[in-house]
Amino acid sequence: MFEIIDLKAILIVFMIFVPLEHLVPLHEGRRYLRRAFVTDLLHLLVTGLLFKIGFLIFVGACMMAIDSAVPSIIGETVRAQPIWLQTIEVIVISDVGFYVAHRTLHSVPFLWRFHAIHHSIEELDALAAHRVHPLDQLFVKATSLLPIYALGFSVWPIIIAGLIYQWQALLIHSNIRIGFGPFKWVVASPLFHHWHHANEPAAIDKNFAGQLSIIDAIFGTMYMPEAMPTKYGTDEPVPDAYFRQLAYPFTRPKRPPIASDLQMAELNHDQSN
Repeated sequence: MFEIIDLKAILIVFMIFVPLEHLVPLHEGRRYLRRAFVTDLLHLLVTGLLFKIGFLIFVGACMMAIDSAVPSIIGETVRAQPIWLQTIEVIVISDVGFYVAHRTLHSVPFLWRFHAIHHSIEELDALAAHRVHPLDQLFVKATSLLPIYALGFSVWPIIIAGLIYQWQALLIHSNIRIGFGPFKWVVASPLFHHWHHANEPAAIDKNFAGQLSIIDAIFGTMYMPEAMPTKYGTDEPVPDAYFRQLAYPFTRPKRPPIASDLQMAELNHDQSN
């Protein structure tokens, strides 16, 4: 789990998703070695490791509190259910947590500075799905999975749900033309998530769910026209370089100039002339 180089992630992206993105592209004419390719590759290799280390420490600390606070009968009852039913429950509960965490990242200005790194993606594909600040990922995963651990689900349903999430996260970011038919209103698709990343006024703060689009339908945050968005990213000046992206949330945001600043600039300009 804590390998230095995540060979599994590399193989999934480059042996499966990259060929599909060229065979059935959602947006034609995308370059293989696109802008920010190296940055996103570093996110895949380095950010994943940083997150795993942080998540292990965080969950270990929380599990000690959970063991003493949650009655054992709850876990015994949950684990008595069939594996398939537990898997469905894990997906639903964790995605509700994902929705809450994701919406919070968009609502709280300080947390948005972490999440803005992910939204700085201007060309969506499977590799770009890995562009996430490790503390952003830690917050989302903790909110999604701590209820699962607290309820005492069996190991296999958690593993199966985790594998489904990993594949779906890559799929919904990918540049693959695939239709979900009527299921698009229930299950998150590339169309659904591409609109979440769209830099268009009508799409701002929409489509927060990671796996179940029906959650957004329930809470009134779904936006999914048939046409695909043409512009992605954010107007926020997020740096392109990997290590500058890691430091970006902790830097002071540049404030817009106020009247006195403008007057001083004009005065200095007049004096220089």
